[in-house]
Amino acid sequence: MYNTLLFEKKDRKAYITLNRPETYNALSREMLGELNRAVAECSADDTIRVVILSGGNDKAFSSGADLKEGLADTRLGNVLKSTYNPLIMGLRGLRKPVICRMNGLAAGAGMSLALACDVIIAADDAYFTELFVGIGLMPDAGSLFFLPRLVGPLKAFELCSTGRKVYMEEAVSIGLANKAVPKDRLDAEVEALADVYAASATRSIGLMKQVLNQSFNMDLEGVLNLEAEGQTLCGQTEDFAEGVMAFMTKRLPAFKGK
Repeated sequence: MYNTLLFEKKDRKAYITLNRPETYNALSREMLGELNRAVAECSADDTIRVVILSGGNDKAFSSGADLKEGLADTRLGNVLKSTYNPLIMGLRGLRKPVICRMNGLAAGAGMSLALACDVIIAADDAYFTELFVGIGLMPDAGSLFFLPRLVGPLKAFELCSTGRKVYMEEAVSIGLANKAVPKDRLDAEVEALADVYAASATRSIGLMKQVLNQSFNMDLEGVLNLEAEGQTLCGQTEDFAEGVMAFMTKRLPAFKGK
């Protein structure tokens, strides 16, 4: 079904693994198309409660765009609008948590892909780099949206305009990643968090994600209104009823994601 990805569903989790190790998981048009399909499949499948996006066990999460495909058409924005942009919007719009299992370097659009996830757990020898400037380009695929919101405009400009490497100790300290662990502990850390999300109240997480996506573009009153609307929707879910009953009877809730 997929040529450039490994896709597996297990225990209410979906595992999307970039699988072009010979190119350090460079993002070809075929891979981007398959990523869009995989994200859409995760969205449509109510049994999936959390998504884990990984670069596998190689040295790279993703090295960015596959430049070997050629740049005969210099209207690069057309490629972004048809492939990258729907993918980033799909990940951010997915009403389920997305964990980036960052096994290695995330460069260029590969960094953008990682930043589009909701949580980043990285191997401690991995690094980010916005290397676009090195070939005379500007960051794309959402980096210019995510970076200033995560690290502020001054640091975002520095990282974009120099393209320097940001190793995990710094990345965690400035808010680019949630946690960095030795590579031999990476799977355990990711699975532990995925287990939490797989058993959690998925609809409430999806709604809070939706409001967080909009919060930087709204004033306080607008966010308060979105919170009120979202809370009404949460209050009508089976998980809310289960959560209240579990709280009242002093037991752990058995959420169904509904």
